[in-house]
Amino acid sequence: MRGLAAVLAAFVSVCGQASPLELAVTIDDLPVHAPYPPGVTPDEVSRDMIAALNAAHAPATGFVNAVRMQDQPETDSVLGEWHSAGFTLGNHGWAHRHLSEMTVPEFEQELVNDEPALRRHGAKTDWHWFRYPFLDEGKDADQRAAARAALKKHGYRVAAVTTGFSDWAWTPAYARCSEAGNAAAVTELERMYLAAVRTSIADDRAAAHRLYGRDIPYVLLMHVSAMSAHMMPQVLQIYREAGYRFVSLEKAERDPVYASYTDLSLPAPKSRGELAKARGVVLPAPPDYSAKLDAICPSAN
Repeated sequence: MRGLAAVLAAFVSVCGQASPLELAVTIDDLPVHAPYPPGVTPDEVSRDMIAALNAAHAPATGFVNAVRMQDQPETDSVLGEWHSAGFTLGNHGWAHRHLSEMTVPEFEQELVNDEPALRRHGAKTDWHWFRYPFLDEGKDADQRAAARAALKKHGYRVAAVTTGFSDWAWTPAYARCSEAGNAAAVTELERMYLAAVRTSIADDRAAAHRLYGRDIPYVLLMHVSAMSAHMMPQVLQIYREAGYRFVSLEKAERDPVYASYTDLSLPAPKSRGELAKARGVVLPAPPDYSAKLDAICPSAN
């Protein structure tokens, strides 16, 4: 942890820290983000993740693809567990489809199809949060505007993503190495995973200071995978040691930088790349872990 502390100390000495660091945890792909190691069930993954979040007193919002419960009816219980734990559920599109590959009426139907599960398991909570699958907000400005109009019509706010470390990329490798019983490879995956968390903290804070001149309340994207459930206690500890306090998605997105995500009558927000270009700043390049992860415990196929 001394390495992370040194990086953050250097960063703060350059950028300063005008306000307390805040982090909203969001978890995509409930109830299933597969593949899982042999013998591991969605219920086990969910319970481990919930236990870690509760132990850290971290509010969380979980985004649902209800098609999974059509294919695996037993996973309906996962959503009940998240609701019972006091967490918010949100809409991630019924079948997790790219907006750019649909018509706007198809996109609206994706919203509607997901809602029965949200009404059933999100009763008496505000489940009208939407996370774009694949973070795909549309193929062009017209489609993006039309999709935002559909979201507004159904009463949604959009859950932005302002920090993350591609935790989904570890999902297949962890399943492969666990199935192979390769403990050394699993240890290496764990090392890489935690290094990615630390890198993302420094990079995403640097990006926020270059774009906004300050720390913002960050919205973290993770997934309900076996690897992320396994690593969640350490992940949350790293954020805490880096000076973050955990807040709800609703609280984080009260910040003015999220205004066009929560008020869909406003013009669509610029992407991070568009903002950087408009403001003449260079952002840290996002790391690509895929080649290293693909090479670990390669599939026999």
